[in-house]
Formats: sequence, structure tokens, C-alpha cells
Amino acid sequence: MDLRYKCLFLDHDDTSVDSTPIIHYKAHLEVIKIMRPHLEPLSLDDWFRINFDPGIMAYMTGDLGMDSDEIAAEYDIWRKYTSGIVPDFFPGFIEILIRYRELGGKVVVVSHSEKDLIERDYTLKGFSGSTRFFPDMIFGWSYDETKRKPFPWPVVTALEAFDLRAGDALILDDLKPGVLMGHNTGVETAAAGWSYDIPEIRKYMTENCIKYFNSVKDFGDFILGEESSAMCQKKQNRQMV
Repeated sequence: MDLRYKCLFLDHDDTSVDSTPIIHYKAHLEVIKIMRPHLEPLSLDDWFRINFDPGIMAYMTGDLGMDSDEIAAEYDIWRKYTSGIVPDFFPGFIEILIRYRELGGKVVVVSHSEKDLIERDYTLKGFSGSTRFFPDMIFGWSYDETKRKPFPWPVVTALEAFDLRAGDALILDDLKPGVLMGHNTGVETAAAGWSYDIPEIRKYMTENCIKYFNSVKDFGDFILGEESSAMCQKKQNRQMV
């Protein structure tokens, strides 16, 4: 079977792993409690909205007025949560990636999470039965903003390494930076809509992506074809028995 796309560029948090409610949002609650006790923390939905636009760094320096020392302290709190909790991949996601690789596809992670944490998540949770999956390349957070999404560098670097063109690839993301990276590179973008449902985010992603997937299964059907995706579902069901 010929793959529709030869390379996937995957976001990590809230696209591949179910992490924000148990990690990033809890870190936000502690940051506000310790560093801005006079403020009400954002709701979980508003936390997703801030991630979407203008982004966490802009929120911290703008709305919260944090200076460089406070941002360093915020990072320590966030790192305590990200280091201490390993999120689960969304059910069926790893099975899809395993099948995709079997069919010859390349998988690249492009995320604002740190590379070592992404590696840890795949090492500890990236398996189905006895079959383990690890991405071909990982691009995590970089303090050089030109080397993180929405800038083109991760996509351009990976495509050159695999001798592929923009038309050979698909970006899967739940937020605006992935869409903008797609616009900046000519790579089509699809939306992962299974982690949360915020109307304004759904609207933007629907209007600016080639597909909006409500479920991991929908994504699998699209990227693999329904027959191959059904094989993944059967494999997942066997693992759950």
C-alpha cells in the first residue's frame, strides 16, 4: 500500500500524549499560588486558549509581568511536574505509528516540550505489546526561536535529511504554531481535536487545516486507510484484554 504521506511531523503534548490536565495545568496552578497569589488561576479551558494564542511565554511576560528571574523560577516549578509525571499516549496512537512505520513512513516530533522529556515518554510509554516505537527525529524546545515552530527549521532539516519534499509530509498539531509552521514550509497541516474542544480553537483549526480529526481513529483512517487502521484497532483491543 502506498502511503498518502511519507513523513509525519507530530506535535507532542495534547496531540500524542494526554499531558496538559495532569502536568502543565497543575504546574500553572502552583505557579499562581506561589508567585501571583493575589490572582485567580486560569481555568483549564482558558489555559488551552492561552497556549493557542498568544502562547505561554507571551502570557508570562505580558499578563503576569514576569521578569527573567521569575521566569527561571516558573521553569523550575514546571520542570518538577514534567520530570515527575509521565503522560500516557492517547489510546491507539502508538499502534498507528507502528503500522505507519511498517509501511515505510518517517515520524518526526516537533514540540515545545524539551527533547529529553519527549524521549522519556516514548521510551517508557511508546509501545504496544512487545513492539516499541521511537521517532526518527525529535525537535524539542530551543531557546533559539528560529529553531522551534512556527519557524521552518525543524521541517526543512528533516525533509532534507530524508530527501523528501514538502508535498510528501503532513503536520499534525492541536494548536496554531503547527499551522503557522505548515504555512511557512508549504507542508499540509491537520488538526488533532481529541484532547479538548474549545470552539474558537476548533474554528481556527478547521479553517486553516486540511482536516480536523475528532478522534485518534479518524486520524488513523486518514493516514493509513480504513483497512490498515482497523488492523491497528484490533491490535489495541487485544492488548486491552
